[in-house]
Amino acid sequence: MERRSDGAPALDLLRLRNVGVFAHIDAGKTTLTERFLVTTGRERRAGRVDDGTTVMDWMPEERERGITITAAATRFRWGETEVNLIDTPGHVDFTFEVERSLRVLDGAVLVLDAVAGVQAQTETIWRQLVRAGVPVVAFVNKCDRPGADALAAAATLRTRLGAAPLPIAYPWSDEEGRLIGVLDVIAARAWRYDTDGTAHEEDLPPALRDEVLVLRAEVVDALAARDERLLEFVGTGREAPASELVRALREATLAREFVPVVVGAALRGIGVLQALEALVAYLPSPREATRPMGFAAAADEAAIGSAVESAARLELPPQEPDAPFVGLVFKVQATRHRDLVFVRVLAGRAAPGMRVWNPRLGGHERIAEVLRLHANVTESLNEACAGDIVALSGLTRSGTGDTLVVRDEHGLSFAGTLAPLTSLEPVVSLTVEPADGDERERLGLALGRLVREDPSFRAVEDPVSGQWVAHGMGELHLEVTLGRLAREFGLAPRTGRPRVTYREVLTTRAAGRGTVERAVHGREGFAEVEVRIAPAGAAGGGDGAGATSAPAFTTAAAAAAASAAAAPPARAPLPMASVVVTFSADAAVPVARRAAVAVALASEASVGPRFGLPLAAIELEVFGGHGRREADVEAVWVQAAVAALRDALRHALQVGGLDVHEPHVRVVVDTPEAFSSSVIGDLQARHAVLGEVESGPGVRTVHARGPLAEFFGYTTVLRSLSQGRAVSMLVPAGFGPVPEHELAARGFGWL
Repeated sequence: MERRSDGAPALDLLRLRNVGVFAHIDAGKTTLTERFLVTTGRERRAGRVDDGTTVMDWMPEERERGITITAAATRFRWGETEVNLIDTPGHVDFTFEVERSLRVLDGAVLVLDAVAGVQAQTETIWRQLVRAGVPVVAFVNKCDRPGADALAAAATLRTRLGAAPLPIAYPWSDEEGRLIGVLDVIAARAWRYDTDGTAHEEDLPPALRDEVLVLRAEVVDALAARDERLLEFVGTGREAPASELVRALREATLAREFVPVVVGAALRGIGVLQALEALVAYLPSPREATRPMGFAAAADEAAIGSAVESAARLELPPQEPDAPFVGLVFKVQATRHRDLVFVRVLAGRAAPGMRVWNPRLGGHERIAEVLRLHANVTESLNEACAGDIVALSGLTRSGTGDTLVVRDEHGLSFAGTLAPLTSLEPVVSLTVEPADGDERERLGLALGRLVREDPSFRAVEDPVSGQWVAHGMGELHLEVTLGRLAREFGLAPRTGRPRVTYREVLTTRAAGRGTVERAVHGREGFAEVEVRIAPAGAAGGGDGAGATSAPAFTTAAAAAAASAAAAPPARAPLPMASVVVTFSADAAVPVARRAAVAVALASEASVGPRFGLPLAAIELEVFGGHGRREADVEAVWVQAAVAALRDALRHALQVGGLDVHEPHVRVVVDTPEAFSSSVIGDLQARHAVLGEVESGPGVRTVHARGPLAEFFGYTTVLRSLSQGRAVSMLVPAGFGPVPEHELAARGFGWL
C-alpha cells in the first residue's frame, strides 16, 4: 500500500482520478485549475494569470507571457477522492505537452469560452482526446462576459466536433444580468456564490424553474435511450431520482457517448464546485479506465518477426500494488540540480533505492527518490503504487516514452514495451552558435538537456560550420526554449532568424538493388539486397505538425538505436522521416540481421537525395536478394541494404518522383468588421487560400490556409492593420508542395 510522507495509507484505486485540464489558449484553463486548488484547500489563495501569481504556471517564461508552456502536475483531495491533475498548455506550439500527458491520464476536463465556444486549438485537442480514448467533462467558462451563451457554446461541441454534449448545469444571473451562481439540472437545485467563491445551496428561482426542468427532461430522455432502468421511469411517468441520473450519465460518459457540461466563471470561483463534483462523479478511476495503451515488442527479443508476433500477445500486469512493477515515462523536467522523470505507475510499486530495467537502454537505473508533484514543488514519498502519477529522481538516461520494468532472477516483470509516444515533426528552425569558444561545450550539454526534456525540440550540430540548428514547433516554441539557455544555464548564444523546415516527399514507387562483397575483420562477407519504396499516404500529420509513426521494427535494439530521447544533440541529419520498414517472405536477410538492417535503412531514409532535406513518409520493403551462409556478416548486410535504398531513391529522382514540401498553417482571425477588408487583402498577399468568413455582432471570423513561411511576424502586422483590435490563431495544417518555379528563389540548387 502506498504511504504519504505522513505515513497515512493511500485510498483505494476506485477513489483516485488522473485528470487533465485542456483548452484553447486564454479559455481559462489555468484559472480553473487555480480555483480547484483553493476550493479543495490545497492552496490558500487563487493566483491570477494576468498578475503572474499562479501556482501551476511556475516557470518565469509562463508568468511573463501569461500562458502555460509546460504541463504541470498537482495532487489534491476532494471529499473521499484523491485527484492527480495535469494542467496542460493551450498554445499550439506546445501541443506535444498535451500529447504526452494524455498517455497517462484517464479523464479530461475540456474548458470552453462561453462566447467563442469551440475554437481552433480546441479542435486539435479534441482529436487528441479521441485518439487517446479519454472520457471528457466540459466546463463552459466566462459565463459572466457580455455576449456569453453557455448553451450555444456547449452546442458547438456537437456542430464543430461531432460530440454529444449534455448540459447538466445552467448559469444563474440576477435581474441586471450579473452572474450570481449556477443551477444544478440533475438535482434541480440552485447554488449562489459569494464574492469570495463560497457557494450556498438554495431552491430553484421561480423564474428559471421551468427552464431547468426542461433541461432535466432532455437529460432524462437522452440517457433513457441507452439505459433500461431510466427507461422504466420514463415509461411509467415517474420522476427519475438524481442518483439514477448520475449513475446512468457516468456509464455513458465512461463509454464516451456523452460529454457532461457544467458552467461558470472560474475567475470569480463560480461553478468550480460543480466542476469538481462532475470530475469525481463522471470521470473514471484507474480501474475503470479503458484507454488503449498499445504495445511495441518483446523487451528482450532479438528477432524482428518474433518480437512483432509476441507484441500481439502482451498484456500488462493488473493495476495492483502487489503486481510486478511496470511504469511509463511521459515527461522529463530538467532542473538546475537534477532531472525529474515523470512516471505513471501502471502496476506494482516504485520505491527509493529500487532498480528498474529500461528495455530501450538495455540496462538498469536506480530510483533515488519518489516524489509527489505540486507544480515545481515536490514531496518525498515512501513509495508509489499502481495507478499513481509521480516523479522519480536518479534516472539519468530514461526519456519520454520509455517503459520501466523490473528484471531479476525470475525474468522481466513485463516482457515488452509500451508503444512509443507519437512525436511531432518540427516546422521551424534557426541556427545557434556559442558566443565564444569557451561556451561550446557548455552549449552542447545544455542543448542536450533541453532535447531530452522536450522531444519536439531538436538540435543538430553541423560538424563543418560548428553551428547547431535548432528545430521546433513554432517561433514561440524556439524563443521560449532557447531563452532558457540564458536563464537556466547562464549562456548567451547567437541565433539566426527563424525559417521553415522543408522536406522531400516521395511521389512514386521505385526499386533498387545493392550488392556488397568485402572482407570485414579478416572474414569474407557477401550480401545482395533488393528493396522497394513507396509513398506512405499523404504527407503531413492529422493535427498539422506531422506525426512520426513508430516503425515496424521496434525491438529493444532497434528502439535504442532509433530513439533520441536521452541523447545529446545529434551530429547526423535530423531524423524526421516517418519510415516503415518491412521484410517480405522472400527477403534474403537473415532474421538475426534484420534489426540492424532496419535501423540502417531508417537512418539512410531520413535524408532525401535531391537537396539533402528530411525525407518524409515512405514505406520500405526488403523483398529479395541472396547471401551465403559462410559469408554472413552483419556489416555487409547493412551496407548492401543501404546501397539498395540509394539505388531506389536514385531511380525515383530520375523520373521526378521527389517533391519539396513546406509546412502550412490554418489561420483564424477575429477582426472588427471595419478592418476585415484589410485583413483579407493581407491574407491574399501572403498566398493564403481563403475559406469561410463568419459574421457576428460587429466582428468577422476569417478562415484561411497558407504557407507558414508567409506568416512569420504576422501578429505584429495584424495589430497594425486593426489598431490592435484583431486577434489571430495559427494552427499547423500539414505540409504542402512548393511550386517548382519557386525553388530557385528559395535558395535550392538543382541537381
